[in-house]
Amino acid sequence: MLIGRDIFLKRISLLAGATVLSTDLLANALQKKPQMQLGFVTYLWGKDWDVPTIIKNLSETHIHGVELRVEHAHKVMPELTAAERTEVKKKFADSPVKIVGLGTNQQFDFPDQEKLKISIERAKEFIRLSADVGGTGVKVKPNALHKDVPVEQTLAQIGKSLHELAAYAADFGQQLRLEVHGEQTQELPNTKKIMEYADHKNAKICWNCNPQDLNGKGFQSNFDLVKQYFGDTIHVRELDRTDYPYPELIINLIKMDYKGWVLLECHTNPDDKVKSLAEQRKVFDKMVV
Repeated sequence: MLIGRDIFLKRISLLAGATVLSTDLLANALQKKPQMQLGFVTYLWGKDWDVPTIIKNLSETHIHGVELRVEHAHKVMPELTAAERTEVKKKFADSPVKIVGLGTNQQFDFPDQEKLKISIERAKEFIRLSADVGGTGVKVKPNALHKDVPVEQTLAQIGKSLHELAAYAADFGQQLRLEVHGEQTQELPNTKKIMEYADHKNAKICWNCNPQDLNGKGFQSNFDLVKQYFGDTIHVRELDRTDYPYPELIINLIKMDYKGWVLLECHTNPDDKVKSLAEQRKVFDKMVV
């Protein structure tokens, strides 16, 4: 069901009245002109599309940014030759669709230090690839805690890996984006500790709209805990779902003058994915315009 802006504002007002949002937060946010843009993650809805199809479908639905999930049908991988990388870059440059970055599965929690080293080096390959094809950053994962390893040790290892990669990425004009991911590592207090260990201005997080965002003191507390680390990308599911406080998320983003990309990483499987993308475009526009 699509929600209109009047309904959206009514929901926000109700939230404010219920003390989930303060009246000041609501008033300040609604006075600001939203700076964020709607984009797309090829995780599920675009996993079978090649680059020309991605450009065609996103152009038709007026979605002008994409995070390319690696290991999918578009085949934007480090094995591309220099000429192939230039070709990918040109296809996007000649279209209204921008490569926001690459979504990788590289993770840095491995107790096995050789696996950790391999993952760090592979992440560097993706950083170079993103720069070559016109992207602005690379998404990585934490990605887990291990019962035989002290929690703090794992969080520190992940953070120190991010520090190394963030410095490396900066040399290529790329942002390093840690997806808030993993059964325990996506708990926001753990995410905050990881980022404290990372301690690099180019190490950012990609908010991921997880159920765990509502744990503890709730959404607002968890959002405020890590908002200082937000990068240029946020992952959302369908924006008209009611199992996550999307109106509250949008209001918070408006309040902080978020200028990055709200990327649709939808988890359903509609028959007509292009039509569904167009519907999500309408939902987004009614929430922010």
